[in-house]
Amino acid sequence: MPIQKEPLDTSRLEAFSDGVMAIIITITVFEIKVPQGDALSALAPLLPIFLTYVLSFQVIGTYWNNHHHLFRATREVSTGIMWANLHLLFWLSLIPLTSSWLGENHGGALPTALYSFILFMCAVAYYVLQNTIIAHEGDNSALAKVIGDDRKGRLSLVFYALAIAFAFYNPIISDVLLFFVALMWFVPDRRIQKILGR
Repeated sequence: MPIQKEPLDTSRLEAFSDGVMAIIITITVFEIKVPQGDALSALAPLLPIFLTYVLSFQVIGTYWNNHHHLFRATREVSTGIMWANLHLLFWLSLIPLTSSWLGENHGGALPTALYSFILFMCAVAYYVLQNTIIAHEGDNSALAKVIGDDRKGRLSLVFYALAIAFAFYNPIISDVLLFFVALMWFVPDRRIQKILGR
């Protein structure tokens, strides 16, 4: 008699991902060192590090928020979805390292380019995860219909790619592009909430 396969629930994957993202944020904040001295001027050298941390926190927080909504709208998990999720977590886990390097060397071409590249790869990984779920759920699923052509996601990839290129020309332009993407995603993706609200 064949063994009936139970559909894999999303809860374990969500709990694991939540834990990893919480650790990533914790590691990122550890890079902010205690100021040397008790005057207000002692905070000045920490400003680039703090601003990079704020951007990184917002990026990770956005992925956590959208990841949560994405999996609430997902019926079950496949092996492909689990690997795509690990792929996303891998790139997110590199944010603390590149965030710290950029904060310590703000305005440097290579730190700016590498940080932009990691954010680009996070966006690619999320796009892959989203499309792996849609492929598993089917093109006629509610999730596939509500995601559509994902213009905002594709636009983010374009801005991240431009940030990488401009890092070697003028890193300030890269900073503006990264800030713009963060601003664009400050309000979490509401498309999936349409499914959850039904």
